[in-house]
Amino acid sequence: MDFIRLGDYNRMTVVREVDFGVYLDGGDEGDVLLPARYVPDGCKEGDELDVFVYLDNEERLVATTQTPLAKVGDFACLEVAWVNEYGAFLNWGLMKDLFCPFREQKMKMEKGKRYIVHVHLDDESYRIVASAKVEHYFDTSFPPYKSGDEVDLLVWQKTDLGFKVIVDNRYPGLVYGNQVFKDIRTGDRMPGYIDTVREDGKLDVMLQPTGWRMTKNLADVIMEYLYSNGGVCLLTDKSPADDIYQAFHVSKKNYKKAIGDLYKRRLITIGDDSIRLVVDAPKKRSGKH
Repeated sequence: MDFIRLGDYNRMTVVREVDFGVYLDGGDEGDVLLPARYVPDGCKEGDELDVFVYLDNEERLVATTQTPLAKVGDFACLEVAWVNEYGAFLNWGLMKDLFCPFREQKMKMEKGKRYIVHVHLDDESYRIVASAKVEHYFDTSFPPYKSGDEVDLLVWQKTDLGFKVIVDNRYPGLVYGNQVFKDIRTGDRMPGYIDTVREDGKLDVMLQPTGWRMTKNLADVIMEYLYSNGGVCLLTDKSPADDIYQAFHVSKKNYKKAIGDLYKRRLITIGDDSIRLVVDAPKKRSGKH
């Protein structure tokens, strides 16, 4: 291979077998050990393996077939496994913990607590390290989104306005508190939807689709509920908002829009104490036709 992506996944070829594992072709970096505990059954010389490459306790390249909780370039919420006089060591799912030096901590990290960090290669030591100063590692290019785009979110921290989130592992965003209709906390990952891209590039994000898309998606969920519950749902447009949220995790306003849409399409009837599936309402099919 031409070069090794440290702190990332690499496809590497087995060049020889030894008692304690196999060696993989690391190109200019030399052969890289895959310890015996990670060698797949039946593995032999010439096989190609997808492995994650990092540094062992002696700063030597080593491979693993384990899946880490984050790779270089990722933001992640990780738990502190232990602390010493140099910094904190975070559990990222591998044998060797991930180092976060004191200079990269916003506050002194404590064992057992979880923190949002960015994983990167240290410019001076070329070691894989973490930093809790995540705002230094956001993409500074203008976000390529438009209103309604679906994105992946990592909840960063709670503020007076709502929740700061990290969008698509690249950009900071904000979900306003009055748009949150479920319990969320730091470290949660979930889909989200772009509400507004501001002139300065800041992102306002929602946890539910907007407009017709929200109504369409929720309408499908309500139809599935009706199919699974004898064609009856005891929640109407007059039901308490808390009951609606408990069942569908949406606001009463959006629920009313969705059942209104279903009613206009003649798929349900709306009574004083329930909504009911129209007898000949077509069941949604999955797959290609």
